[in-house]
Amino acid sequence: MDRETPFRFEVTNSASELLSEHSDLSEGESSGVTVSVAGRLMLRRDQGKIVFGVLQDSTARIQLFASEKNTPDYEFFSNLHLGDWLGITGEVIKTKRGEISVRVDSWVRLAEAKRSFPDKWHGISDTDIRYRQRYVDLWVTEESREAFITRSKIVSLIRSWLEDRGFIEVETPVFHPIPGGAAARPFETHHNALDLDLYLRIAPELYLKRLVVGGFEKVFEMARVFRNEGISTRHNPEFTMLELYEAYADYEDIMRLVEEMVSELALEVCGSTKIEYDGRELDLSTPWERSSMLELLNQKIEKEVSLQTPIEELRKLCEDHSVPFEDHYGPGKLILELYEKTTEPELWGPIYVTDYPQEVSPLSRSHRSIPGMVERFEAIVAGRELCNAFSEVIDPDDQRMRFNAQEENRDAGDEEAMVVDEDYLRALEYGLPPTGGLGIGIDRLIMLLTDTQAIRDVILFPTLRPEQD
Repeated sequence: MDRETPFRFEVTNSASELLSEHSDLSEGESSGVTVSVAGRLMLRRDQGKIVFGVLQDSTARIQLFASEKNTPDYEFFSNLHLGDWLGITGEVIKTKRGEISVRVDSWVRLAEAKRSFPDKWHGISDTDIRYRQRYVDLWVTEESREAFITRSKIVSLIRSWLEDRGFIEVETPVFHPIPGGAAARPFETHHNALDLDLYLRIAPELYLKRLVVGGFEKVFEMARVFRNEGISTRHNPEFTMLELYEAYADYEDIMRLVEEMVSELALEVCGSTKIEYDGRELDLSTPWERSSMLELLNQKIEKEVSLQTPIEELRKLCEDHSVPFEDHYGPGKLILELYEKTTEPELWGPIYVTDYPQEVSPLSRSHRSIPGMVERFEAIVAGRELCNAFSEVIDPDDQRMRFNAQEENRDAGDEEAMVVDEDYLRALEYGLPPTGGLGIGIDRLIMLLTDTQAIRDVILFPTLRPEQD
């Protein structure tokens, strides 16, 4: 026989609640309590006149006890598909083998699984199927489900942590008339009604700093950002960025904020500031190590270089270390490329790499004591960049000069270079107080705190190549 699928089902208890509330039942005892639960049928064992099933909801798994004597349409029930959604009403009992169960006194199939789920719910070994069919992966791969539950918890904790310190959350545009706020290739689109070319945002930075000009002294956004770049174990074209800005602060203040926030998250999520990542220990307790980019690079290549090093010598060093470069790269860009290819991947951290060349930091304020450098840092944890932050440029004339230099780079072939944003410059002319800013990759932070090596494992629906027939 077939049954009509209901439009709703009244659930009285979750599986985890029943397991907790009836843990003191004796073996073979009935509780006298009738409940209604719902979820997927995960396993089934047919023993003739009795069928044992396992029902899983979003909280836990609980056993079902169906008998030919008490269960309506028993034969139909005993032939349900694995993966079917069921609504079960019955008394809570504990079997003679000590298993808390719901006796199936009445039931309804809420949805039929017309595609077969795996017979044994061990997880999916084919990663391509896992990412394309996340709706199956979440049921059969417990580690995957737990990772995304942890992701939600981390994002919630970050919001609460920042709000407790006086930050307010805002939303800024996803469509930008001018790509800006980071060095990256944008995705382009078109608004038909306005006949206007627009860009999906690569960062919310310039809008958030407009809000600081407007009087929001501590502001943050959990921003979905889009960068037209390659895909790797640590890159997805669409990802989540936490950006925040704090008036009256500099990059030293932001360093303290980052290490305090991450260490407290580790303690809350992992139970300790000492965690393991990819088989190695990481100590996220404060304070984190600090070292300038030039110090680390010079130590690695065993040669002293600086912004004053002749450019031909820097190019020769790049060639010697198999670091590709373009003819228009200046000393600062060559030094950055050398550092990123030779030094950064070997840093385990956590470590703040500080003081970057102004040439590669168009939005960072000039260093107060080192000519040609800016007050910028990146936190490197487990050999990869976790965040980028700096004291912000507040002088509109200085910022215009930086934008103009970026346009020259764009004209020379750098597709990631910024363009002049006249409205942002106008905002700066109204006055931006000393401000510290931060961008931290939420996906990479979650990878770190869940010991995950591939970014696709912490993004529910990662960007994939078209499926092959």
